[in-house]
Amino acid sequence: MSGTDPRVAPDLVRRHAPELADLTDDVLSADIWQRPGLSPRERSLITVATLAALGRDAQLTGHLQRALDNGLSHDELAEAITHLAFYAGWPAAMTATTLLAQITDTPATDDQTR
Repeated sequence: MSGTDPRVAPDLVRRHAPELADLTDDVLSADIWQRPGLSPRERSLITVATLAALGRDAQLTGHLQRALDNGLSHDELAEAITHLAFYAGWPAAMTATTLLAQITDTPATDDQTR
């Protein structure tokens, strides 16, 4: 992932499931995200798409921000979410769009979330 801190697992996870936190830091972050086969940008796009499709909203927010940090633009993420609407369902895409709006300081109105 991006940054120099190898500890990426949230403190809450570290307190309640320290082994899960260690696996997140040592395997997911230090191994899976660092493999040379895909760029961090590509990994972010795949991760965002998967989390949006599965409705994993709590994790999606952080990964949307990470995707921006890894070089994806707001417009690219919006296009990916729009594409996902036809495969993952309209509610998943609407929720992902609302989360994208929240992290990019483009507040969603009630009309956008219906």
